[in-house]
Amino acid sequence: MADVTERTLALLATLQSRRSFTGPELTARLGVSERTLRRDVERLRRYGYPVHTQPGPGGHYRLAGDRAVPPLVLSDDEAVAALAALAAFAAHPGIDGEPVEDELGDAATRAYGKLDQLLPARLRPRLATFRNTIEASAPRVPKVSARSIETISAAIADDEIVTFDYRDAHGDRSRRRVEPHRQVHHLLRWYLLAWDCERAGWRVFRLDRITRLRRTARRFTPRPLPAESALAYLQAGLGKDREVVRVIVDAPAERIIDAFRYEDIDVREREDGRCELVVRVEGWQWFALHLAMLDADFTIERDAGLGAELRRFGARLLTATERDRR
Repeated sequence: MADVTERTLALLATLQSRRSFTGPELTARLGVSERTLRRDVERLRRYGYPVHTQPGPGGHYRLAGDRAVPPLVLSDDEAVAALAALAAFAAHPGIDGEPVEDELGDAATRAYGKLDQLLPARLRPRLATFRNTIEASAPRVPKVSARSIETISAAIADDEIVTFDYRDAHGDRSRRRVEPHRQVHHLLRWYLLAWDCERAGWRVFRLDRITRLRRTARRFTPRPLPAESALAYLQAGLGKDREVVRVIVDAPAERIIDAFRYEDIDVREREDGRCELVVRVEGWQWFALHLAMLDADFTIERDAGLGAELRRFGARLLTATERDRR
């Protein structure tokens, strides 16, 4: 790298992973000599980045945390992605109910207005333009505490048991003591997958229903997850009481995904230009509504008894239209 600025930014981007690097690792990664590496490290220090050096055997370079936050090193598309993500979270006004301290949407709103202060000067006008030219829809979602997400993340990383009060879907409250495994953001909801110590089994909890969350300083040995992933376990649980329906649809995948947005579906394109849709449905009314919104020809190949209900509804529609003709 002949350009000093480009070379220094590459070094900074590498160190911002927060791991330690030996001198040979950095020289090999950046394609520079040890002397050039030392000069670039000193240059970063002059710019205000706290690069710590451990000399001798086992020596390394590491970017340490500091109260004064230097500019973030983001490419143009990374900066746009960060702002777009904050805009999406900030647009969620939440569902009225119990007040939530450090609500995630409010935190995103504050960060949305501060991001440009952490960016290099050349990006700030462009990000200001981006901010002033976009709007995001505001779906009403349950309020979740940013502090709760952070607390659970730290407990998962440290294999530490947590306790909390929980309100279930029926409004019943209980005190829980769990081994947290993963947090999952799915269909505008935040979930915690954990081993319930009192009930001796895996449970999924909605984060917006958790209060009085506490870490216990009690460690546990992580258990093997009874699924391919936390998301897979969550999806299986959410769909356990639903019927699996397989439909061949004469429409492109993007139209099907749009019609069934915010629902768990599997769409596969076929060689004949149609798509195979696999979906778990709560009832025929919901299913018929989404198919009507899709406005395309389809064939139900496996319906688990759903076809009879749809045929009755179809007959009702035909009867209604025949009355209009008379």
